[in-house]
Parts: sequence; C-alpha cells; structure tokens
Amino acid sequence: MDEDKKKELIEKALEARKMAYAPYSHFCVGAALLTGTGEVYQGGNIENASYGATNCAERTAFFKAVSEGCREFTAIAVAGGREGREPEDYAYPCGICRQVMGEFCSPDFTVIVVKAPGEYREFALSELMPCGFDLQ
Repeated sequence: MDEDKKKELIEKALEARKMAYAPYSHFCVGAALLTGTGEVYQGGNIENASYGATNCAERTAFFKAVSEGCREFTAIAVAGGREGREPEDYAYPCGICRQVMGEFCSPDFTVIVVKAPGEYREFALSELMPCGFDLQ
C-alpha cells in the first residue's frame, strides 16, 4: 500500500470516530477498511444498553462491505479514544474483530492502529491473531 493510501485510511479512521454511538462507555472508535478494489468502508462502534449487542467499529466496516458484496480486503486502520478528545493511545482490535478479519483476510492483511495522523503502528493480521479459529 502506498503512503498516500495509508494516509487516507488513517484520516478516514479518525473521521469515522465521529459516527460512533457510545452513550455508555464514551469511548469512540472509528475504522476505515480498504477493499481489494481500492474502496474504503468506514465504521464506528455502536453500543447498546444490552452490552452484548454492541458492535465494534471494525466489524461495522466489515459488515457494511461484505453486505455489499466485497470479499477482498487489503488493510484496516483503527482509531479510538474518549468522546470529545483526540486519541491518547492506540486502540487495538478486540479478539472478536480479529477473528472476523481472519474470516475474510489473509494472514498478511495489514492492521494499522492509529494514535494521530503521524502516529501509528502497523501489523500483519497474523501478528495480532496467531492462532485464530479456522475450520479449513
């Protein structure tokens, strides 16, 4: 992935935090998912009073893309932090989100965790999910 596309993905993840619905935790997460064709799907976390019904930003982006027929993905950027503030630390995908990524992505799929436009860490999915559940 070239630097311009990476920068765009990071900016869109930070922007997607504004779409979060987090009235319980007040922790807003945004994700920007890059498809194999170059499209970007954004997602925010969506909380629910029944906490188990909450959906993470990463899964929101994946489910939007998959529901529209996308099955090939290149990278995702994730940014999270307290509502009304810029992120103060890196927000890593939870285990469920990592497993969803494993369903649709190769082990070398890029996961970018973002603190600020110029502060990010980049991982291969296999580094974050070394022993994912797989029926194959």
